[in-house]
Amino acid sequence: MTAPTPDAPGALNWALLLGLGVVWGTAFLSVNLALDGYGPLWVAAGRTGMAAVALLAGGRLMGQGLGELTSMRAWVFAALIGAGTVALPFTLLAWGQQHVPSAFAGVAMGVVPLLILPLVYVFSPEEGIGPRRIAGVALGFVGLAILVGPGAFDQSGDLTGMGRLACVGATVCYAVGSILTRRAPPMPPIALASSSMLVAALVLLPVAFFLEGPPTIAINLPTAALIYCAILPTALAAFIRVRIITTAGSVFMSLVSYMVPVWAVIFGITLLGEDLPPTLFKALALILAGIALSQWRNLAGLIRR
Repeated sequence: MTAPTPDAPGALNWALLLGLGVVWGTAFLSVNLALDGYGPLWVAAGRTGMAAVALLAGGRLMGQGLGELTSMRAWVFAALIGAGTVALPFTLLAWGQQHVPSAFAGVAMGVVPLLILPLVYVFSPEEGIGPRRIAGVALGFVGLAILVGPGAFDQSGDLTGMGRLACVGATVCYAVGSILTRRAPPMPPIALASSSMLVAALVLLPVAFFLEGPPTIAINLPTAALIYCAILPTALAAFIRVRIITTAGSVFMSLVSYMVPVWAVIFGITLLGEDLPPTLFKALALILAGIALSQWRNLAGLIRR
């Protein structure tokens, strides 16, 4: 059997990619359900804590334990990624989803690949972005402006606008995380994922205890949703992501950016009965169009293969 490559990803990688889009699309649904029983800090802390345990166990079995991080520089990057691009965005999403539909958070995540491009221009100028990518970013940001809406900065007492901004803030954290990961010293990917998740848990757990008190744990739907969110969209998805990138490449992996917002909208409507405004669908269309324009050369190359 021929091994998968970026030129020929193979049926298994296609199946994993489609599955990953669905799993990541359910993350916002599961956070929404978990918030019915836990505060936003405990949702973020529980998610990172359980995911860290799963990743550490899996990394050890795969020979990518914490011992693989052999330099102080590697640990500095793991700490920065864990605190700033895992703990912070998980908290922002959980807080924001108290005030906005889960579908909104999912659509906001579609902006991540567009936000990465300006950061690449600043921190990795050798990659270049070019006129086509600039146009794609501009189109995507029009969609983002429509998504957030003019009332986001209204301080009249309705926290919907602040919830929208919190979700967008999470996307900025994820985009920065991509640049930090690219700039990190060479280290096994699962070791990096598990160490950064451990840092996030160590940051969030004491903060959650201090600000929200000890959680009341019950065998109910919110607890099941939190466990699901930690194990599948957080821990298992990290393993799948690494497998796809190492065998089929990051360009192929980027296709998931189209899937996650769509699945988040589908799950929000069908499983949570969310009533979504027409502007959200307009924003979704513009954001996806912006991604397509900015990634057109890569997409065309995949289609030709």
